[in-house]
Amino acid sequence: MTQSMPAPLEITGTGRLDGKVAIVTGAAGAGIGQAVARRYAIEGAKVVVTDAHPERPLKLAKQIEAEYGVETIGMSVDVRKGDQIEAMVAAALDRWGRIDALHNNVGINKLAPIWEMDDETWDFVQDICLKAAFRTLRAVLPTMIAQGSGAVVNMASVAGYIGSALGESAYCSAKAGVMGLTRSAAAELGPKGVRVNAIAPGLIWNPFLEHIYPPGELQKLVEPAALGRAGQPEEVAALSLFLVSEESRYITGEVHTISGGMYYKA
Repeated sequence: MTQSMPAPLEITGTGRLDGKVAIVTGAAGAGIGQAVARRYAIEGAKVVVTDAHPERPLKLAKQIEAEYGVETIGMSVDVRKGDQIEAMVAAALDRWGRIDALHNNVGINKLAPIWEMDDETWDFVQDICLKAAFRTLRAVLPTMIAQGSGAVVNMASVAGYIGSALGESAYCSAKAGVMGLTRSAAAELGPKGVRVNAIAPGLIWNPFLEHIYPPGELQKLVEPAALGRAGQPEEVAALSLFLVSEESRYITGEVHTISGGMYYKA
C-alpha cells in the first residue's frame, strides 16, 4: 500500500504513569501493542509485555528497559491457556505487588467467507480476540478490586460496527463482542473503582497486514477515511495512555473510535 504518512509523533514523557504497573498483551509485534507498551514506559510505568512468540517479548522488555529506564518484564504467553494468563498476572504481583492498567491488545484475523469457514477457524479467532480479553480481564480484577482502582483498555475495531465483505465474519463478531464485554464490565466494576473502556480503530498500518489482506484491499480501506490515510500505532497508543491515566477518570464503558474519519459513530 502506498500512501502519504505524517511524521512520527514527537513524544516527551511527563510522568503521567509514574509508580503505575501495566500489562500489555500482544505487545511484541510491529503494531499497536508495542507502541502502547513503549508509550506507557515513556510515561514512567513498569510494564509486563507479552506475546505468543517465545523470544520477542523478552527482547522487547530489554529494549524498553534500556531505552526508557523503567523496570520491564517480558513473557511468552498464549492467551488461550489460562495457566499462562495466571502466570502473567502472578509475575507482575510478585515483582511489584500491584496492577494499575491492562491493555488487552492481542488479536488475530483469518479470512474466509462464511460458507467456507470451518469451526476451527471461527473458534480460533473468537478465542484470541474475545475469550482471551475476558479471561485476561478476569485475571487482573481481584487485584484491581482489592486496590479499589484500575483501568482496562480492550481493543475492539470499527469492523465490529460496520462488518466486512472480506471474509471477516469471525473477526467482526468477536470485536462486536469486545464492545459488549466492555460495557458490561464497566457497569459491574464502576462501583469498585475500576474503569473499562475500548478502542475501535480503523485501519492502523503495520507491515503484517499485507500478509492478511489481498493486494489492493488495504488501499480501498483507506480511501473512505476523511484524513485520507491509515493511522499509526503511536496514535492509538496516545489514546490508550489517556484512557488509563487520571485525565480520563470520569470515562468508563465507552468505545472510542479512532479511524481518521473512516467511520463516524452515532
